[in-house]
Amino acid sequence: MLDKVLGKLARQHDPNVLVGFDHADDAGVYQLTPEQALVQTVDFFTPIVDDPYTFGQIAATNSLSDVYAMGGKPLTALALVCFPDQADLEILERILAGGLSKMMEAECTVIGGHSIRDEETKFGYSVTGLIHPKKVYANQGARTGDSLILTKALGTGVISTAIKKAKAEQPWIDGAIRSMTTLNRRGAEVIGENGFRVHSMTDITGFGLVGHLREMLVASEVSATISASTIPLLPGALDCIHAGYVPGGLRNNRDFAECVVGYGAGVADDLRTMLYDPQTAGGLLISTPDGAALLPALKDAGVPAVEIGKIVPKTKPLISVTD
Repeated sequence: MLDKVLGKLARQHDPNVLVGFDHADDAGVYQLTPEQALVQTVDFFTPIVDDPYTFGQIAATNSLSDVYAMGGKPLTALALVCFPDQADLEILERILAGGLSKMMEAECTVIGGHSIRDEETKFGYSVTGLIHPKKVYANQGARTGDSLILTKALGTGVISTAIKKAKAEQPWIDGAIRSMTTLNRRGAEVIGENGFRVHSMTDITGFGLVGHLREMLVASEVSATISASTIPLLPGALDCIHAGYVPGGLRNNRDFAECVVGYGAGVADDLRTMLYDPQTAGGLLISTPDGAALLPALKDAGVPAVEIGKIVPKTKPLISVTD
């Protein structure tokens, strides 16, 4: 909806804007000097787990992720809080404490925030980071021959739906929470510290794997092939699909993006469905010519990265899914 509205408004022409909303990038980038730019993002949402502290951790991890996806280092954050007037303030304290724990892990300083009364609790952050103007990883830039590397398993959307219905098994919950509270910091650091070439990078969040890959491909004017059997899934993700715990966001993603996808005959229906699962604090999707070296480096650093496909010349369908 925001994309449709912004598209009707007059665009501001500021030469210091290196990344705006033209290609649905994860964050905006504004150049300050030849050596330094700001990277800015904002995200907040309603609780997806019962424990307030864990919810705060997930919200912070999710908010920080867009800065890492651009190649930046988080610097400061402002908290965004919507909270019921008559609710127990101890719950809010636990939410804020959980968020702060992840901000401290990221070495990102919370310098303030804003709160309003709301019947429904919502929480997140506006995060500002620093980035070198010539080292920005945007959606645009993926090139034919690049490897596509994914750093986290899919499934948080369907498992969160099962949690809300009180149908999720404890191992499913544990796996999803572990994923949603793991910062993408280490993956971004491995790239930066070792000088690996990255042509394009994004993180997988609300639009699902296909939705975010589509944005990368459209911006870069290329296509992709992905192998469904290589895509990592969280424990219980397919069980949730089979039981019908499918969030509305998944259906919306599929309605919007499936028109650009072609499936091989051997791709099972449940795996097709998982491609559209909206993720919270999902992994990085990296388009790189250095896949053969980057993949083991990520794994050595404890990042469970997997190569899921390749960038190919622009064709139809935009995304080809094999078994």
